[in-house]
Amino acid sequence: MFVKICGITNAEDALLAAGLGADAVGMIFAASSRRIAPGEARDIVRHLPPEVLPVGVFRDESASRVAEIANSLGLRAVQLSGHESAEDTRWLAGRIPTVIKAFAATDKALANHADYGAHRILIDSATPGSGQVFDWAVLEEAPLNRPFILAGGLNPGNVADAIRTVRPWGVDVASGVEASPGKKDPVKLRQFMAAVRAASPGRTEMDTTFVAGADGELNTDLDERPFNWEEDATWR
Repeated sequence: MFVKICGITNAEDALLAAGLGADAVGMIFAASSRRIAPGEARDIVRHLPPEVLPVGVFRDESASRVAEIANSLGLRAVQLSGHESAEDTRWLAGRIPTVIKAFAATDKALANHADYGAHRILIDSATPGSGQVFDWAVLEEAPLNRPFILAGGLNPGNVADAIRTVRPWGVDVASGVEASPGKKDPVKLRQFMAAVRAASPGRTEMDTTFVAGADGELNTDLDERPFNWEEDATWR
């Protein structure tokens, strides 16, 4: 199960997410309480281990500007969370190693997601970054024929149900593991990662043992190696 921790604003939280087994960290360059300056993002990218994917999140930014920022900061992936056109998305997919196109679960454009040429699609609530859970049942009728990343109000308490119900390729969380906007909560983040591992397809009760530490945090004996997104044949 691919896991992206979004809304990262500092290297400390990025390294915490990486250490707990996150596969990607997202840094927001659009209007948001979690918006990050290019210099701060560059510092985060510099500190990340090579196996963790740094993702720049943009909304309705020009394609040329997205490419400029991504390439100047060393971002290996971008997420387009606005109303970017299929043409612009395809243009970026030819210039950025990984492009993720986000759609609202009820967006009619989702029916034509293949036209965008993105390497992966992400399905979110109607208002990205709102922390609101949408009705997962709408995905039963969604015209999806490829793996996708699920976002929208996920947290340690509901992510296991989301995985079992929706069976996404990956999950994305921001506010659900925060102490305050832009600052991650170590306990929530650890609990989220443990819940994802416990619910991931193919896991059994023998795979996971949860132990409550003295600080109340959940620990797991699962292998914490990050998902190898470069070798996963379904990524592209």
